[in-house]
Amino acid sequence: METVLSIKNISKRYGKIQAVNGLSLDVKKGQVFGILGPNGSGKTTTLSVILDLIRANSGSFQWFGHDPDKESRKRIGSVIESPNFFPYLSPVINLKIVADIKDLGYEDIDRVLMLTGLFERRNTRFKTFSFGMKQRLAVASALLGNPDVLILDEPTNGLDPQGIAHIRELILQIAGEGTTIIIASHLLDEIQKICSHVAVLNKGKKLFDGKVSEVLAISDSFELSATNIELLISTIKFHPAYLSLTPGAESIQVFFKDTVHPEELNRFFYQNGVILTHLSERKRSLEQHFLELLDNNK
Repeated sequence: METVLSIKNISKRYGKIQAVNGLSLDVKKGQVFGILGPNGSGKTTTLSVILDLIRANSGSFQWFGHDPDKESRKRIGSVIESPNFFPYLSPVINLKIVADIKDLGYEDIDRVLMLTGLFERRNTRFKTFSFGMKQRLAVASALLGNPDVLILDEPTNGLDPQGIAHIRELILQIAGEGTTIIIASHLLDEIQKICSHVAVLNKGKKLFDGKVSEVLAISDSFELSATNIELLISTIKFHPAYLSLTPGAESIQVFFKDTVHPEELNRFFYQNGVILTHLSERKRSLEQHFLELLDNNK
């Protein structure tokens, strides 16, 4: 799969503050890649570096397999700050101004307004828009010219639940058309619902990166029961990944130090003469994994 963005050991310091610390990651074509972390973790600084808004102190990055240049920047759309358009002008006029700045024609304006659900309001003054509509117009401006990559910094920040749902649906729709999307957010729920891949940052360091589905596939624990609970308890302690257990009246909850799959666990007991009467997998949420990573990085 083609690598759209490759970051190699980027560091950025502001005085005594190490905003980004030796960050490396790759984003592949077609991914919805989330950069997740608490405030101050280095998310916006990272996006600013790869968009050439600020310079890193060290490290490098490439777009589409090459060092960044004018041509590669034309293939990237971004929304980094709060929507900022002329309040007394309509979306159409505002987008014409953006198109002029980007040296683009006007033929794409209707498409991006349709895509973002703003076509019916195309001649309404920007100042009458809700914050969610303003955010969608910012996305529309970033989509002018049909870029290969869309970069969004906290796209749902400050929105009400309806606005969050609209932006989420819009991102998924854009991704479904083949656009690679990079999102920085501190909202675990949104990353889990939108992204295919995630990198977790804290204090400028990368703590984890990989598929969201792989994180969610990690079992936090299993609830088990058998006719002979005592035999069940004594047997599970011989499992190579066994960590601990919590006994109950009719079942036990077992925790493992490594990934364990249900079929493997069932086979283990059968081979050791224990017939399970109940096996329930309790999967770890992205939030649990995230908090564990932060706790281990204190």
